[in-house]
Amino acid sequence: MDNDPLSPDLSFSIRGSLGKARSQMGQFCDFFSDFSRAAPAYHHERVERSIQMKLYALNKRQFCLVFVAFFACFGMSVFIGLAGPPITSTTLTKMSQVNANNLNGSDSMATGPYVLRTPLLTSYHQQFWVIAQIVTENKDDESFEKKFHVSILMDGITEDEHTSQIITSSHTHNRTRDLQCEMQNCSEILILHMGFFNYPHYTLSIRFYGLESIHKRYVINDVNFFFRSYNPSFTRLEIWFRFVFLLTTFIVMCWFLHTMKKYSVMHWGLEQKWLALILMPMLIMYNDPLFALNFLVDSWIPGALDALFQTTFLCALLLFWLCVYHGLRQNSRTLLVFYLPKLILVGSIWLSMVTVAVWQEYEEVSDPSFSYKFDTEHFYGFKIFLFVASGIYLVYLTILVTRAYTELRAMPFFDMRLKFLTILMLFVLIVSISVTFFRYGVGILQDNFIAQLSTNYRNSSEFMALYGLLNFYIYTMAYVYSPTKNAMLENHVMKDNPAFSMVNDSDEDVVYEDKPLTINLTSKDDDICIQRRTSSPLDA
Repeated sequence: MDNDPLSPDLSFSIRGSLGKARSQMGQFCDFFSDFSRAAPAYHHERVERSIQMKLYALNKRQFCLVFVAFFACFGMSVFIGLAGPPITSTTLTKMSQVNANNLNGSDSMATGPYVLRTPLLTSYHQQFWVIAQIVTENKDDESFEKKFHVSILMDGITEDEHTSQIITSSHTHNRTRDLQCEMQNCSEILILHMGFFNYPHYTLSIRFYGLESIHKRYVINDVNFFFRSYNPSFTRLEIWFRFVFLLTTFIVMCWFLHTMKKYSVMHWGLEQKWLALILMPMLIMYNDPLFALNFLVDSWIPGALDALFQTTFLCALLLFWLCVYHGLRQNSRTLLVFYLPKLILVGSIWLSMVTVAVWQEYEEVSDPSFSYKFDTEHFYGFKIFLFVASGIYLVYLTILVTRAYTELRAMPFFDMRLKFLTILMLFVLIVSISVTFFRYGVGILQDNFIAQLSTNYRNSSEFMALYGLLNFYIYTMAYVYSPTKNAMLENHVMKDNPAFSMVNDSDEDVVYEDKPLTINLTSKDDDICIQRRTSSPLDA
């Protein structure tokens, strides 16, 4: 074996191979020692090719301070709401005192007509509700439910006391209402709702049909009518804070676009594109620059536009969450495959909400007693469809969030983006759902989230919580996603640094690159220089 001529060559080959392997392993370890984490795959978003955000430069203390500032601004808005006026003002009229001689002790107390004159209504009252509550002598420990019909005649009264008929006897509608009573206490019944006023006063003639049997068994002692409207003091608060949020949003949007204008749109990150091109313009519409038309024009159109703007912004925010959580894992985002399914899902939610809100505004022009909750079976279909679409959305969003954390949480930069996005998203969802359903019921389908007035509103903190939450959420994202001062330099460095750029290059990017690729591998035993020119396959 010692005289074998192949032994020295074989020994040299083995030592050279081991040396090259050690060299390659050393370069591999040196490369990942900067991250100590997994590298993004080729189909993930290319962080090194987008504008560097302030989020990447934040340390733990600064990262926490961003959330402290956000929660402080949100808490300040809630505190202002707690110190503000009540949202609604209520005037009580008891029929036993108004028509004591004609109604007491007779069947007319159960049927009417109940003739009422509304208090003074101005544009600062915004909306007006008439709500009835029946009082019985039921002393038994039992509850009952009864459906009955309501008809309304309405006349408008001008400032000089001239009367104009609005709803005549030939055009009146019999609306079905549901009476629920437990002992002497009965639930409040919505009689009519008005979104704008052509006259300062109105006279109403209201009749009930189908309560005679209830009156014979339990005896209806009284019928209380509540005139509820927006508190003019709250309206002034709303005008000022809508204007402040609108002006602040415009300033923040101009600042954000100014910081981004020096960079090509092709280099903007996914969140930066959404924020500058969609969310901020939508937030301006959410704050409603046309809100003053509610006080200048006697029409249902400003109220319908306000509902449209609010719904559109909320759905744009839902679409943003889907696209970001999916887009971070997907470098190729085509319209047909990536965006179309999300547009269909969120668009169905938007369509159902807009249909209910706008149709309610339109129908109330000719008939203030119209209510989608009681009168039209089609709206129950919209309601069910909305709940089903919302459930599908939550399941889809949960899947995207789970997969994003599974694939990206151990990768540089992506973990910071996921943490920031998820913490704020969960806070926004929790606060919005809590305020909407625990305080307003299903009123999110109507203007300004107030339709179910069975809740006693003591202050305007709920309004300030929702509007302040969404505005400060966008402002916080604008600061965090804005580029750093040396973003241009960092962008070039990360592109030119193989530790950042080559990690995301696919095999096709390396093989079919026009420029020659030179790799130097050095070991203790030998120096090998390999030059591969890939401009033409014939060189091989």
